[in-house]
Amino acid sequence: MTAAANRIDLFSFKTPAMRAFHMSWSAFLLTFFGWFGVAPLMPMIREEMHLSKEQIGNTVVASVAATIFVRLLVGWICDRIGPRRTYGWLLVLGAIPVMTIGLADDYMSFLLFRLAIGGIGASFVVTQYHTSVMFAPNVVGRAAATTAGWGNLGGGVAQILTPLLMSAFISAGVSQYYGWRLAMIVPGALMFVWGILYFKLTQDYPAGNLSDGATPVRKYGEPQGSAFLEACRDYRVWALFLTYASCFGIELTFHNLAALYFADTFALSLTTAGLVAGSYGLMNLFARALGGYASDRVATRFGLRGRVLLLGGLLVGEGLGLIVFAQMRTLPAAIAAMVVFALFTKMASGGTYAVVPFLNRRAMGSVAGIIGAGGNFGAVVAGLMFRDEKLSMSTAFMWLGVAVAACASLTLLVRFSTEKEEQERELLQAALSQS
Repeated sequence: MTAAANRIDLFSFKTPAMRAFHMSWSAFLLTFFGWFGVAPLMPMIREEMHLSKEQIGNTVVASVAATIFVRLLVGWICDRIGPRRTYGWLLVLGAIPVMTIGLADDYMSFLLFRLAIGGIGASFVVTQYHTSVMFAPNVVGRAAATTAGWGNLGGGVAQILTPLLMSAFISAGVSQYYGWRLAMIVPGALMFVWGILYFKLTQDYPAGNLSDGATPVRKYGEPQGSAFLEACRDYRVWALFLTYASCFGIELTFHNLAALYFADTFALSLTTAGLVAGSYGLMNLFARALGGYASDRVATRFGLRGRVLLLGGLLVGEGLGLIVFAQMRTLPAAIAAMVVFALFTKMASGGTYAVVPFLNRRAMGSVAGIIGAGGNFGAVVAGLMFRDEKLSMSTAFMWLGVAVAACASLTLLVRFSTEKEEQERELLQAALSQS
């Protein structure tokens, strides 16, 4: 049977592992592009549809709320039909509301489209699942973090590219009313094409497809099974559900509000605000992968406990960075603070999913789905704070920073038995000796 890959050949597309690696991060990037494509256009959409602050807050919540339930479902589906078919169908079906959001012309229709588009955020779970089953313990942390991080680049791409696409359509003679609507067809069309390619170019596991009888290679005697309830009963899963809410949940919230925040606070144009906000997303080029890499390195010396303690430290840094960002009143200082807090936020997200593969391999998809849903749960809770007309954005960001720093203590609940630590250390050493 074909073993999981114990190295990342970044410029290769020949092996099943590397095809899954490249197809999963690029698919996630496109879904992120479609998911947050309208975010940098919100100052204009706010004026066109006469949206209040509360209504904008509701659309922010809607864009991430549906993802909670779809992520739980998709994790369960991955365990049953495999990641290849799951991702293909998610991309094809998710492309429909992205391409048709231009039909919205008032608050309620726009809200419903944002809710429908939120489902494509479940692509993250498939990305993490597919990467986790394709790579060995010595590189699984950085592999999962890199595919997720490069996929999250789609948030930065959306902030920068969507306003430019709209401007291009307007320059071609299209009115502003239709410009942003036509711009959203682009990410939707790309998602549809990528869904078909994903089905054709990837396979479920190192040994082949689930439909052909293949399963993940398990040297440790834990067969792949459907154990959603078992995952639900593990308190460590729920602790990481909340810590992921504190890092990726904040990232989703910031993607939704960054352009609006910079435009309102520093009187920037739509395009400039999008460029500044886009720099936050573009840090995923390296920051989330850095979190996974750091976790893998720490694990070689301190084991699984080292991975968890690193995650706690990153969350503390994120919380403090967000508090500082909220206090900045000049644009250069705000950008500098944003970069620092973004580094910790994305590293914490990568560090979380460097722990996930070791919790319960019998229910890998379910565990990934539950914890992934935590990110959107955090975004929903955070989004509710921005509905309050009396609470400024900067004050809301400050209190979110306090909450994140407090949630770092939850990592103390994520413990592993001595036997589990020793078992994983042996597997890690075996993978390192073969790399």
